[in-house]
Amino acid sequence: MPDVKTVPPAVPHSDALVFFGATGDLAYKKIFPALQAMIKRGHLNVPVIGVAKAGWNLDQLKARAQDSLTQHGGLDPDAWQKLSGLLRYVDGDYADPATFTEVRKQLGSAQHPAHYLAIPPSLFEEVVEQLVKSGSANGARMIVEKPFGHDLASAQELNRILLSAFPESSIFRIDHYLAKGPVHNIVSFRFSNAFLEPLWHRDYIESVQITMAEDFGVQGRGSFYDQTGAIRDVIQNHIFQVMCNLAMECPARHDSEAIRDEKVKVLKAIPPIEACNLVRGQFDGYKNEKGVAPDSTVETFAALRLEIKSWRWDGVPFYIRAGKNLPTTCTELVARLRRPPAANFVEAGPQNYIRFRISPEMTIALAVSIAPPSEQGRELVELEACRHPRPEEMEAYERVLTDAMAGDATLFARQDYVEEAWRVVDPVLKANTPVYPYAPHTWGPTEAPQEAIANITPPAGWQTPLPDEADDLHIVS
Repeated sequence: MPDVKTVPPAVPHSDALVFFGATGDLAYKKIFPALQAMIKRGHLNVPVIGVAKAGWNLDQLKARAQDSLTQHGGLDPDAWQKLSGLLRYVDGDYADPATFTEVRKQLGSAQHPAHYLAIPPSLFEEVVEQLVKSGSANGARMIVEKPFGHDLASAQELNRILLSAFPESSIFRIDHYLAKGPVHNIVSFRFSNAFLEPLWHRDYIESVQITMAEDFGVQGRGSFYDQTGAIRDVIQNHIFQVMCNLAMECPARHDSEAIRDEKVKVLKAIPPIEACNLVRGQFDGYKNEKGVAPDSTVETFAALRLEIKSWRWDGVPFYIRAGKNLPTTCTELVARLRRPPAANFVEAGPQNYIRFRISPEMTIALAVSIAPPSEQGRELVELEACRHPRPEEMEAYERVLTDAMAGDATLFARQDYVEEAWRVVDPVLKANTPVYPYAPHTWGPTEAPQEAIANITPPAGWQTPLPDEADDLHIVS
């Protein structure tokens, strides 16, 4: 009798999308454009049910969606016609069971809906309970927006709420930053180029620095930002995601759980940040922003040092800085290589480094030391590959919604990842460290104690991001 091999069942594709918060700002700026893009690629052909408490009807939701597409990316007549035909709307209170009875009715024969909570976390428990009671949670996926809590305890509580109704495999926690092409391409570049691996560890790398700078302020979001700050807003999530891509080991398999396992291992190897290794700053004029408390101590800039106590990275300090109203808008990481041994036939030159730029364009550069034409001393020259974003590339929200509905969890944060990330920053968030002022469009405060500044400054100093002028992939010198 021949062997019979059991083939595991395919992960079912979501057969409906329900998004709560359909009349909100996120839906207007990001979700509707993402849905149109999915239709253009043939990735969306299921009912899309918007839910909100706005006193609207379906025609008003369609008008809002059409205006959204006109203002954010452009209206495609054919794609809009298809999206308009897929749209449904349920108007009602999230505390009212009748709202969820109507959601279940609009789902029709759908057996595997995806519920997208584009709403404040304070409403999660209410919505999850109602989905369960109405039967709409059966066989469903849950997609939730960051922030995943305000600290470790609140993150654990949010996870408790979600896991009370859905298995971890059905929960998709969105950090849209991880879906940006250059962010997840770091992993691909690292493990598909043999020349990098021999250099990519403590024997050759002296330090790593990550900069996420914005040259603008809070842009009218003072009420939100004053409850958040730079550490919660971008370091604990966006920058840690980049750092994990940079520091993780090669996964044993090419599946979402193997990849996410390696990222969690990075976080587990990081001791909690100490107050002496953190400098917080606040740009002059922040307290005049609408929605900001007049006595606010929220940081708009943070710089810190941490260590990854793993075999690969032990002894290599990681320096992180992020903030608003800095001199430029750029996200970049630089791995400085150790200096070679002194040699009699050549003078010591500047340090080699490997540079990844994530935005505004994607750049990978290797800085090498050469003799200048004068043959006096040494100078650095970058061998640089640079590519600007292209119109046909997926935007972040299109990618995460496409992947979530297909059941691919690679780009989503798992429960243990979220809680480990909070564990690293939680003590220092509660330490009430001082906040120092800094002038807009400078690189943070200079009034902090010199010892503190020294602790968060890389050995050769911070590398200032410079503009890249390349138009496409090429080598420049």
